[in-house]
Amino acid sequence: MDSFTIEIAGLAARVQPLFSSTREYCRPYLTVAEPNLCVEVTQEDLVYEQKMAELEAVEEGLRIRKFTDPFLERATIQRKIARELLNRDTILLHGSTIGVDGVAYLFTAPCGTGKSTHTRLWREAFGQRAVMVNDDKAFLRITDSCVLACGSPWNGKHGLGTNITLPLAGICFLRRGAENRIYHANPEDYIGELRHQCFVPEDAPGQMTACNLVDRLAQLVPLWEMECTKDLAAARLAHQAMSGGGTEAQRQHKNAGEITIK
Repeated sequence: MDSFTIEIAGLAARVQPLFSSTREYCRPYLTVAEPNLCVEVTQEDLVYEQKMAELEAVEEGLRIRKFTDPFLERATIQRKIARELLNRDTILLHGSTIGVDGVAYLFTAPCGTGKSTHTRLWREAFGQRAVMVNDDKAFLRITDSCVLACGSPWNGKHGLGTNITLPLAGICFLRRGAENRIYHANPEDYIGELRHQCFVPEDAPGQMTACNLVDRLAQLVPLWEMECTKDLAAARLAHQAMSGGGTEAQRQHKNAGEITIK
């Protein structure tokens, strides 16, 4: 199978796939840049990815599924690139990331909570002002002064994503609710959940690097908690607060004040 090179979050990776469909899957990220990393996929990698998927399903209380080999190959490439990017101050975070007016907002939660539904409401509310960065696995590049949200081919079952990089204005932990309420989340209260949603490798050095990046992420980007409905008002409220256009009550921790829209 012919190899190809993709560029993710500034890293060019030469991929030697087992399946021709993998190149098409990665097409928006193809590049002619000189590769920084070579990724070769083996049958052993596919077995490993299936095992990891089953362990994750058990941990999350989801149904165990048998994935196709092409799917497992794409997961292998993602894992190997994510591991290398940790050394470049970039971490993969599970969530739905949308951009509005050139700024990104990321929503994370356990599977099935409604992350994709919420960002769909943003697209309906803001129209052409909105663009999907990634609907499942965005890479966050952490600098000394800001965090950049970078698109990737691993953009969820609906394939919603764009090969763009935008500054990240906030990370919001979504909860289902009977009304719309959003408030600042203390990093100390959410650091464990944030780490859980990020890619953390099995090796000890990689784990330390990932945890340090998560700590930096929580200090650089405002964290929010939101209870929301499936109404357009939820998207408007989230954008108002996370873009800095909210009231003083919205900008305080939930114990000090919150904002509610039914």
